[in-house]
Amino acid sequence: MLPLKALKTSNLVRYQAIARLLIKYGRSDIVKQVGLYEALKETHERPGNGRADPRELANDLELLGPTYIKIGQNLSTRADMLPFEYLEALARLQDNVEPFPFAQVQQTIEEELGVRLKRAFPEFEEKPMAAASLGQVHRAVLPSGRAVAVKVQRPHMGKQIVEDFEALEYLAEALDKYTELGRRYEFTLLLEEVRRSLVRELDYSEEGRNLQRLAANLKRFPRIVVPLPVEEYTTPRVLTMEYIHGTKITALSPVVLLEIDRRGLLEEVFASYLHQILVEGFFHADPHPGNIFLTDKHQIALLDLGQVYRLAPQKQEQVLKLLLAMSEGRGEDAAMIVYRMSEAKADVNETAFYRETSSLVLSAEGTKLKNSRFGQTFMSLQRVAAENGVRLPTEFRMIAKALLNLERVAAVLDDTFSPSEAVRRNAMRITRRRLYRDLSTTNIIANIAEVKDLIERFPRRLNAFLDTISSKRFELSVDAIDEALLMTGFQKVANRITVGLVIAAMIIGAAIIMNIETRWTIFGYPALAIVLFLFAALVGGGMVLHILWHDIKGPDAPKPRRKT
Repeated sequence: MLPLKALKTSNLVRYQAIARLLIKYGRSDIVKQVGLYEALKETHERPGNGRADPRELANDLELLGPTYIKIGQNLSTRADMLPFEYLEALARLQDNVEPFPFAQVQQTIEEELGVRLKRAFPEFEEKPMAAASLGQVHRAVLPSGRAVAVKVQRPHMGKQIVEDFEALEYLAEALDKYTELGRRYEFTLLLEEVRRSLVRELDYSEEGRNLQRLAANLKRFPRIVVPLPVEEYTTPRVLTMEYIHGTKITALSPVVLLEIDRRGLLEEVFASYLHQILVEGFFHADPHPGNIFLTDKHQIALLDLGQVYRLAPQKQEQVLKLLLAMSEGRGEDAAMIVYRMSEAKADVNETAFYRETSSLVLSAEGTKLKNSRFGQTFMSLQRVAAENGVRLPTEFRMIAKALLNLERVAAVLDDTFSPSEAVRRNAMRITRRRLYRDLSTTNIIANIAEVKDLIERFPRRLNAFLDTISSKRFELSVDAIDEALLMTGFQKVANRITVGLVIAAMIIGAAIIMNIETRWTIFGYPALAIVLFLFAALVGGGMVLHILWHDIKGPDAPKPRRKT
């Protein structure tokens, strides 16, 4: 238990607010275990009954400020930590908060851009179009007459977030150390994930670069638009970008929904996200309905790129295999892929994890969106993993969040849309684009450089190997296998090395005499050089076929015999 004197006086108000929140939602046990009752004694408050409605949670987090809003948004993807009704409540947490005064907006812009507001923006609407926890957006016009949207950060955000995290980190460490809940869910890792996300979101310059990159990556999707930043008017606290007139997907009238090609738009949105995740490895991680607009030209606009995620090529390959396995109902394959992506804890129950994951995937096979959700399956997998001692990677949760939000968009446009079928339809196109990417000039040059390095080092390494053998310093530890079989294997290795050396010598010899003029030629080249090269190629090809036939297709090696 944490003693009261360990709680910083400057953070006492924050500790009291956290204690009230935990008690309100039925977790007074946590308050007691980490010593937060001591903080409440300062206010002479009595504990509540822990019967609050989950739907109130989003409002309570909004009252605590931007740090807690971001924590709530992160928790909305943690099906392993919270019951489904709380996830639904937090999913509605979309940063709709009270705007800050225009005087502070003007001060921030003038400090960041170094010019008066009227000079930078001859027209600037004082009333914001949208207000979020970290900033708000105003419509404006540049001196050139171009309409733009200006995103301005709230004053003193950095200081407030640092102070919030100072209190939260202390409590997270206490939870992980003193409670079984903390050891199971590792709150310090969760908090660090939120902190990294917030630091990136506070840098509007990085968000501007994200907009540029995503727009370039999605050029092949004509129905998807991304607002480009105006670099001269963008700083870490002010982001100026193209103004896109449109309507939130959730605010579309029934008449508009009848006029647009809803299925075509939805297909393109889903295909574009599969492209972001599985081809580019850079995706918009927060496509909730409030960040997706329908433009006047009936295009889909992706807004607010504060939250993006990058996925390494190896992870992309694993996610592609997982999506295909899930879409085809191959439960055992899906379980194996998830397990390989993850980290096993000390208390892992591998058998139960495989069984429950396989059952979950099979139960979702072939279902439609309105009956069972593809993203929801990802969310449920988190709970299965946590209950069986498997730590899922961060990218798994980010993809789950993106898919879940996409399905909320799909519920508005077409509730019969099947993400599983969309994955199967796009699988070949994704594989083809990944192949084109891997065969790019840059990758080919890198592979050539590796082959060149191998060729240059091979003679030296071969000499070292032969020197070791000739000086009788070659040692090999053998665990009591059949000695005759071992000697036969060594003879095969020696024969192949010898043949390889002969082939290499013939190729080198052919290359040396290639430039020597002779009376006998083949295809205009010295006949002897061509004969040597062709003979080496035939012998080398025959050797490869021999290896494939006799080694790969041959009988399995006998099992080791126990030593006596």
